Amino acid sequence: MASTTDMEKQPLLDADHAVATDGPEPTLAELQSNIFTAQRAYMKAWSRTTSGKWHRRIMFSVTAFLLLVAAACMAFIVTDSLDDDRPFPGRVPLEAHIMSRCPDARDCLHDMILPAMQEISHKVDFKLSYIGNSTTDDGVSCRHGQSECLGDIVELCAANLYPDPQVYLGFVMCMTRDYEDIPDRSLVEDCALEHGISMARLNKCAIDDDGAVGMDMLKASFNRSSNAGVEKSCTVRLNGHVRCVRDNGTWTDCEGGSTATDLVHDVMEQSRLNWEAYANAA
Repeated sequence: MASTTDMEKQPLLDADHAVATDGPEPTLAELQSNIFTAQRAYMKAWSRTTSGKWHRRIMFSVTAFLLLVAAACMAFIVTDSLDDDRPFPGRVPLEAHIMSRCPDARDCLHDMILPAMQEISHKVDFKLSYIGNSTTDDGVSCRHGQSECLGDIVELCAANLYPDPQVYLGFVMCMTRDYEDIPDRSLVEDCALEHGISMARLNKCAIDDDGAVGMDMLKASFNRSSNAGVEKSCTVRLNGHVRCVRDNGTWTDCEGGSTATDLVHDVMEQSRLNWEAYANAA
């Protein structure tokens, strides 16, 4: 049997792949084809030699080593993150407290919240809360009557079923534009259709467990507004503090301005401050 060294010294091209020297001169395309054929034959032959086998082993070893290093780095990063006790800044809390049949809620959403959210939805944790009261007989009361309470429940169901503000906030704005008709079924159906919301799911949410589920959501929302000291619709809170109030057709308590642009500016600034505080706590 020929030794490994002898095998490596043998020609890598057999007679079938030898380039002919007699006959007509080949064309450029034929020369390119011959070169490619020779290269493929060479690589196949080389890969069968000891050197080729060692090359493959080295490449596999290097690849495995690099993968292990990458995995170790990822594990270190994850562990370091889990050991970090600093509160992650996340998104800036933005909340609007409203009553579904309130004209000030309509103006607040239309003039400030919706246009601002088009620019800052990725920066905020937005929430809609409702203003009303729980009664001693385990019921609820709303300033604009029981029809408003039902409208509140329908809007809370939409927010619960479709938590993306771009969906449920659009639905609420659609309802609020015709706030005097809330909670007429035709209005709810039109707004649900416009914003891709299932009427069947809304109905189920509102009447589930004989209406107890919707009632519990409404009471929880009332309590949230009450605990925040909010009584007027519409009250906008940013980062836990009152940012602006729309009451009786007038903007009040708007220290930073009452336009959507003003709100966007304050959200961006608060987001910057939150990240700076996070970085400085390192």
